[in-house]
Amino acid sequence: MALLEYKHYFPIDSIQKVCDLFEEQLRSGKEADLALFSIIVGAVENNLTNIKNNEKDVNLTNKFVKMKFPSVEWEEVRSLHERFVSLMRGGVDAKLLSGAYATRDLVKRVADVVWNSLTRSYYKDRAHLQSIYSFLTGNKLDCFGVAFAVTAGCQVLGKQDVHLALSEDHAWVVFGKDGTETAEVTWHGKGNEDKRGRSVGDGVSARSWLYVAGKPVICTRVMELAALVSSINPTLTPTIDVHEVAQMQHRLLWLLYDSGHLDAYPMALGNLGDLDEYMQELPISGDVTNTRSDRTSRPDSAALYMQAIRSSRTNYEDRHVYPYTFQGGYYHRLKQYKEAFHAWACAGDVIRHYNYSRDDEEIYKEFSEIANELIPQLMKAESSGHSARSILKDPECFASLLRFYDGICKWEEGSQTPILHIGWAKPLVSTISKFDAEVRAQVNIICKPDTDDHTEPKGPDGTDKSDKEGENDKWNNNSENTEMSVREQLTAAVNSRPRVTLYSHKMAALKPLLLAERLNTHALQLQLTAQSQLQRPQAPTKKRDDDDSHHSMPTARAKRARRER
Repeated sequence: MALLEYKHYFPIDSIQKVCDLFEEQLRSGKEADLALFSIIVGAVENNLTNIKNNEKDVNLTNKFVKMKFPSVEWEEVRSLHERFVSLMRGGVDAKLLSGAYATRDLVKRVADVVWNSLTRSYYKDRAHLQSIYSFLTGNKLDCFGVAFAVTAGCQVLGKQDVHLALSEDHAWVVFGKDGTETAEVTWHGKGNEDKRGRSVGDGVSARSWLYVAGKPVICTRVMELAALVSSINPTLTPTIDVHEVAQMQHRLLWLLYDSGHLDAYPMALGNLGDLDEYMQELPISGDVTNTRSDRTSRPDSAALYMQAIRSSRTNYEDRHVYPYTFQGGYYHRLKQYKEAFHAWACAGDVIRHYNYSRDDEEIYKEFSEIANELIPQLMKAESSGHSARSILKDPECFASLLRFYDGICKWEEGSQTPILHIGWAKPLVSTISKFDAEVRAQVNIICKPDTDDHTEPKGPDGTDKSDKEGENDKWNNNSENTEMSVREQLTAAVNSRPRVTLYSHKMAALKPLLLAERLNTHALQLQLTAQSQLQRPQAPTKKRDDDDSHHSMPTARAKRARRER
């Protein structure tokens, strides 16, 4: 669409008009103008979350406020869009634009144009700085915003091969004839040293979660619109959201979902699951999302989280962690603790493929919250009662916890920075000690600490198929005796035990202690915090910390926003 084709939607003064604009774009099949949509969405979000502009309209409650929807005028949007186009065309030498595809020099130059236009201040984890509207009105962008602006800038310059690549906490671009070239265009983490223009290959070979083992979401143009929508942040304060922003994001994500554009985007599916749960809770009328006739055919939050997990397994070799932590958080809120433990164990299964580094701050905080806050709190609540259905009497829950902790220990191995200091070890030991000896003894613990091949196929419930098959062979003996009577098969099934395979040296070394009738908590803590056990010979590809001592990892992030409950 040419810019003027959008004029009749203005002024944009309601969520419905924003949705109409997106719906027309999706229906047209034409290439979306990323800068235009980022300006419009950013204008709405920034106006609604600027409490100084809305003080008279604020109606505070515990979790959300209602704001008066702003009026976004055509002239303002047109003017900002023209400024962005002029900045890109004026800042890039025409020689760099020759050829059918973008070059590394061109991508770096566009990144420099964006970078050099920003204020010198450094913005870490500040909300509402991800849009081109923020860039043009305040010269401020967060890391994701820089990567998105670079992609939009290359689009303005006619390079349609440049696309956004998203891990779970970082963004870069791909380009070239087949999209096989990669380039850093922004920073990440505590430093903002210059890595613009470099390939992301070093990060992938370092086995850092930041690069999801080279399995990022590679966006199409429509998926870049989805990334823009998924990055919308409704927060006014750390505990209060602006309802209109959340509602707009919710409806736009459903629009994109209905068109199939979230199928390969696990993070967006998880965000939609969170928003859908959130919207069902709010005692506010006026969210017309649910009035659509197809609402009944749409999945609920639980199904969306499961779809995010399937998407990660199908498209990204199950290398994304957040689908499982989304699901675990959901079950935890519902007090379905056994299901939450299982989801968290699956998150541990994914993180063990990586080596911990200081670039993994966000996922470290996520695991720390689960291990050192959520699990101890729910264990305390569960141990105060002694019902027969208590998770403390369920060996499968104990097996899930061992998988979860084993994943963290394996993540620590081969990394120069330890994870399991005493602040982790104490809650871990306390949690394990809540399970009686007879419950712990029912778990079949297999130790494979020197196995580096972690490619076991997953069953539909997230457990390793190899483990389940081994369990059936070992405990039911069906593989050797197909002539068992029904009674014998039932007896064998009853006697079967949950099985867990431990891959980390630390957890494998703890096996005798874990199965002892009387837990030696002091010995458990000592072994968990021992530094000597995490230092192992490293393959040459893992020597990334030599580089890290000179270069803090600058890059961009499409951050997962935690929704307070």
